[in-house]
Amino acid sequence: MAKMIFEELGGKYERQDDYLIPCIALPAEEEQPIGIWGQRHLDYLKQYRRVTYTNLLTSGKLNAYLADIDR
Repeated sequence: MAKMIFEELGGKYERQDDYLIPCIALPAEEEQPIGIWGQRHLDYLKQYRRVTYTNLLTSGKLNAYLADIDR
């Protein structure tokens, strides 16, 4: 059987019952303290800017972005 693109790029699957689930993890992100303004901006992103929130979260840049906002 030919490999799929995900497998060619080094991806692996995990079998759960009759399904193959891709093993995907978020990139590691450096933890930085986030103050009140960073937390308020996080709430704003979650409510009104969901795409921006998701992009920052999946790229591993959310915490650094919020720390910069807080500064």
